[in-house]
Amino acid sequence: MNTATQEMVKDSGIRSKVEKGIGKWFGSSKSLRYDQDGIQAIFEKTDIPAFIVRDEDGRIGVADRIGTDDKSDLVTAELLATLPAYAPEQLGNAGFKETYGLKYNYMTGAMANGIGSADLVIAGSKAGILASFGAGGMVLSRVEEGIKKIQAAVGNGAYAVNLIHSPAEEALERNAAELFMKMGVTIVEASAFMDLTPHIVRYRASGLSRNGDGSVAIKHRVISKISRVEIAEKFLRPAPDSILNILVADNKITAEQAELAKLVPMADDITVEADSGGHTDRRSLVCLLPAIIALRNSIQSEMGYANEVRVGAGGGIGTPESLLATFAMGAAFAVTGSINQATRESGSSDHVRKVLAQADSADVMMAPAADMFELGVKLQVLKKGTLFGLRAQKLYDAYVEYDGIEDIPVKERESLEKTVFKDSLENIWAGCVSFFEERDPEQLVRAKDNPKRKMALVFRWYLGLSSAWANGGEAGREMDYQIWCGPAMGAFNYWVKGSRLESWENRYVADVARELLNGGAYLFRLQYLEIYGIHLDPKYKEVKVR
Repeated sequence: MNTATQEMVKDSGIRSKVEKGIGKWFGSSKSLRYDQDGIQAIFEKTDIPAFIVRDEDGRIGVADRIGTDDKSDLVTAELLATLPAYAPEQLGNAGFKETYGLKYNYMTGAMANGIGSADLVIAGSKAGILASFGAGGMVLSRVEEGIKKIQAAVGNGAYAVNLIHSPAEEALERNAAELFMKMGVTIVEASAFMDLTPHIVRYRASGLSRNGDGSVAIKHRVISKISRVEIAEKFLRPAPDSILNILVADNKITAEQAELAKLVPMADDITVEADSGGHTDRRSLVCLLPAIIALRNSIQSEMGYANEVRVGAGGGIGTPESLLATFAMGAAFAVTGSINQATRESGSSDHVRKVLAQADSADVMMAPAADMFELGVKLQVLKKGTLFGLRAQKLYDAYVEYDGIEDIPVKERESLEKTVFKDSLENIWAGCVSFFEERDPEQLVRAKDNPKRKMALVFRWYLGLSSAWANGGEAGREMDYQIWCGPAMGAFNYWVKGSRLESWENRYVADVARELLNGGAYLFRLQYLEIYGIHLDPKYKEVKVR
């Protein structure tokens, strides 16, 4: 091989350990590329096959078709490998797409307080992905308004609504479940559940009936988001008799529905939640996902369900590499969260979008959660550009140390009023009374003659409103913004740096989804070549935003 040929081989960035090809390739010279840009363009056409060839000079090139009608332009070469088409639609389990009528096995998880907005859900549905409306933490009137808007826009398109477990405010969970049933919501994303409750069981069982062939028809689909094996098992098994019997006795479901509920699992799908924003156990996906899949397989073998529960995954997905890794581990579908909060359709403010678009993977921390404050439950938030995490932790420390507001030392109390609440604690309590009288009067009953409970409600005032301030872009409260965020946000920002998606103004939920899916399919094809001894220059593996 002469020096010129060696240089051309080097420039192609492709090396082969294949000593002998699998046959001959013939086609037009115009379809055969030896330059890196041309080769990468062929690889990026994931919906068509590609052909890796070696000519008589030893040069390795790539063609996007075989054969030609122009015999004067006919060339032949040794065929080293055929790269099959692998479109983004092929990633994941086809059953997930078929069940919900989707184009992709991709879902945007619910972000509470309407961050997973109606506009975001509508955009996702129209793009062929399953998007979840962030109903958690919203008053019912706003939830109903959002659902009506979604239903009017998507028609028969699929959408999900979040049902969040609310142990501190049980009425919220009950009222939300009843609203969903009343409005004909057929897909619920159940999150933060620590155990099965009558409300999620009622939603599931009330949608069961018999098909003409005797099989169970499921009207109310449940996608359960979990991060613990013991919770996963509860959703992988049928609803317990103890809850079903009470629901029948209270005329919430029929006796037949209770019997049918014993034949199907509580969930159609499970999302294994790893290191996500908001409520999270910050689990390792590579450890947790295989464990849940193994548990699913064991219970499926035991129960023999007509349709096995599909297991998807979310938390930490912000790049094509992480998306592909999730599918490679066996996930049926992938769920993104943090990265969608920075899109134009989310229910966040422009200030939040801007801060998120500048975040790095290390710019996150854990902070006390408003809805499970007394239990010490934490959630993951952005720490860059806000002091919420530090201030929220200060409130929790005070809650643990003191028995009531009156027990807080004067200087510490004055500091909290000045830097955190920006008002007297007496005025904050008066606001809490007005709020809970309308939303959940039971909370005030529980706080009567209970100073520690009263203190918890006052502290939760700050924790709850800090998210609303962030979503609404409340001026003067920027340092108190509670911005739910996981490390995936920083990974996404690093990937899109220098592209049109670097600016938050250009980020739209469907576009972000397509870029990730296209990139995942592209990388899958490259891995296919590596398996067959075709080694590529690392530059080919740099997924570019189209």
